[in-house]
Amino acid sequence: MKITIIGAGNVATHMTKALFDAGDSILQVWSRTPEHAIDLAHKVGAEPLTDLGKISPDADLYLFCVKDDALPDVIARMPETGGIWVHTAGSLSMELFAARKSDYGVIYPLQTFSRHRELSFDEIPLFVEGSTPANSAMLEQLAHTLSLNVYRLPGAKRKKLHLAAVFACNFVNHLYLLSSDIIAEEDIPFEVLLPLITETAAKVKEMAPAAAQTGPAVRGDEKVMQQHLDQIADSRLRDIYRQLSESITEISKRNQLLT
Repeated sequence: MKITIIGAGNVATHMTKALFDAGDSILQVWSRTPEHAIDLAHKVGAEPLTDLGKISPDADLYLFCVKDDALPDVIARMPETGGIWVHTAGSLSMELFAARKSDYGVIYPLQTFSRHRELSFDEIPLFVEGSTPANSAMLEQLAHTLSLNVYRLPGAKRKKLHLAAVFACNFVNHLYLLSSDIIAEEDIPFEVLLPLITETAAKVKEMAPAAAQTGPAVRGDEKVMQQHLDQIADSRLRDIYRQLSESITEISKRNQLLT
């Protein structure tokens, strides 16, 4: 398949490499940043572009991998082309394309991407949706060349999945940062927490999150929680600790009533 990539950030980099490795031909890579367009295009033998007006009309698929708030503007400035227009956003409707194209869809990769970190793409869940049954089937077939885990998922459910992913990934990573700051005050390296983080993540592969929950909040240990709060000078961090602890306690009590 002949593919043009719109964007050259983290998602674009990994998707482009995966498509290229799967045997697809990458015709062009567009980015507002010349260095990014050149770097990614060079990796896959494509033409780098910074002018949307120079997008070729001859690709089979145009993959939009840009920031969510930039996507409507990029779509509006795209020239007329053949093929199918597809974005990779979890939180945006595929109908963003409807005013410009009849053939469009979504391939949403459920993963956190960093430009220079290698990933095994065949393990990444891909969620597809197309504007017609034929487009859905085509995107599903393409997705299967990239990953072993491919699902058709309508937009409303994909948005809820994206919300869950923010809790499971972005918020959790932010908590890593906060925990790092806490122990840095005592010159304790973040690396000492890594075995704990690894085991916590490993447990939910084998048991439900509710069953894997440990700590003072699930035990209802008010003395320990108050001791923790007394150590936190920052009021916002105290609120985060308090609200998360209250949520853990409430859900634990509710689950106990159900068993």
